[in-house]
Amino acid sequence: MDIQQLIAADKALLLELNGSHSLFWDGFMWTVTSTSTWIPAGAVLLYIILKNNKIGHACTILLMLALTITLADQIASGVCKPYFARFRPTRDPEIMYLAHTVNAYRGGLYGFISSHAANTFAVAVFISLLFRYWGATVMMFLWAIIPSYSRIYLGVHYPGDILCGALEGCIVGAVVYCGYRYIAKRYFDQPQYISDQYTSTGYTINDIRILFITLLLTYLYAIIAGMIQAKALYF
Repeated sequence: MDIQQLIAADKALLLELNGSHSLFWDGFMWTVTSTSTWIPAGAVLLYIILKNNKIGHACTILLMLALTITLADQIASGVCKPYFARFRPTRDPEIMYLAHTVNAYRGGLYGFISSHAANTFAVAVFISLLFRYWGATVMMFLWAIIPSYSRIYLGVHYPGDILCGALEGCIVGAVVYCGYRYIAKRYFDQPQYISDQYTSTGYTINDIRILFITLLLTYLYAIIAGMIQAKALYF
């Protein structure tokens, strides 16, 4: 299969996955795609890192996490999008009028690779390696997948944009975490925890459960927002 066949298959898959003609799902996807929706979860994550580490160590983790997001975002938006110059589905003359949109949102001109996917998967990998707890890993990757899929649903990214963005994010998250581990081993104490109240890296399970509950409540908020939009537009 050559590159043109891959591009054609990507466009066909986009048209299969994009939209649903459901007002509820329009509202839900519109909510989960917004960065501001996830501010409470980000605040809880900040609390967990500060609570479970000494201040110097916590600040190092936060700086490395910020570096993770910055690198993932800039590689996607600052390097790949202008270099590949691939139109978003909503900007592609071939299919722009076939793509389902919500609230007339079409995004910027270029979409390869997805910054949403790169950023969320980079954070998911970094936090999963930081916590080293299977429940947190599942939770973080589900969080990364759903907002990333929303970009396809909204018609602003092809599946290939999301897949490559996720791959880039995973690589960035893992590489930056390796840098963090080098710094942590050199400058900070690294006790091993064996209590069932802690992860192996020293984060309390109860704190991680708070993050889990916060994410669930955020999705509940997105569901309610979808229902409200559906009801408002229906009537």
